[in-house]
Amino acid sequence: MHAPKTARTILRGGLPALLLLTLAAAARADEALSLVPSEAASVGMVRLDELRNSPLAAKLLADMDRMTGDGDAARFLEETGLRPKEDVDTVVVAAIPRAGSRGRTAGLVLFEGRFDPVRLAGALSGRGASRRASPEGEYYLLAGEHHNGDPGAIAFVSRRLIVAGSEDLVRDALAARRASGSGFLRGEGLGKHFTRLPADASAWALVDAVRYPIARGARNESDRGGDPSRALAGAMKSVSLFAFAATAREDALELTAIGLSDNDDTRDDLEDALRGVIAMWRMAAQEKSPELVSVLRRFEVDQDREGVTVSGTLPGSMIRLLTAHREAKRRQR
Repeated sequence: MHAPKTARTILRGGLPALLLLTLAAAARADEALSLVPSEAASVGMVRLDELRNSPLAAKLLADMDRMTGDGDAARFLEETGLRPKEDVDTVVVAAIPRAGSRGRTAGLVLFEGRFDPVRLAGALSGRGASRRASPEGEYYLLAGEHHNGDPGAIAFVSRRLIVAGSEDLVRDALAARRASGSGFLRGEGLGKHFTRLPADASAWALVDAVRYPIARGARNESDRGGDPSRALAGAMKSVSLFAFAATAREDALELTAIGLSDNDDTRDDLEDALRGVIAMWRMAAQEKSPELVSVLRRFEVDQDREGVTVSGTLPGSMIRLLTAHREAKRRQR
């Protein structure tokens, strides 16, 4: 009896090739993350390919349809043949505070998927974008696209990767690619907290609460006690790092949120405030959404020497119900 052809190939030396293919696939999956600047104050990632079959898919894809269904966006998609819902697999977003500029940040967005660089470049050129060549690589400077005074740029790195953002950050990302990546995946900057996230998270975010302007602010004594929401807001101002992750599990989402602090009082305040907020939500849900009460009861709040973690699971039925409620409110406005 002869082994199947594929099995015989592996047994005769195909296993190393198979391992190389597996490693190459993993490397491609991490390519966008490998270009995240190590000085980023916040980093987030959404794996759309994993969420397409999740309860969140309808909401995410509906929002995408609204953004791309009208006007020039629709014409751009027709010219390029790009189908965001099918062609974009991963989106990575990073924000970098500008030195010496209070509250000003620059952004970098990286897309992984299946793209046609030639058609995309042609569509951008037809809209006034100018091609620029640099030692780091080729990119396009967008006409009239500015964010916080920074010129916008986009680079079609390959058929798998697109990099967009302020011109200097796009050039930095191209340089990082030529240098085999930035230091993020090697544990520099926020990268040192990457292992706190579930390895299979479908969406996640890391925020340096010390450096990120939105998270700054002096703590007010009136934040202590009283309304759990105010107590939570007060405790969060003393947290050094926020981490959030959502993992799709069949027809449900596993949620985890972490707040780090090296101060015992801050961790105690944060734990108490989180328990208070969850209890408040349960009381509010008893009348409007009684089915949510049992879900909230299963959320857990834990504290260790580094921080406080809240975790729980939202079943798909609950996500769809909450989404329907939000859509109904939106239509009433």
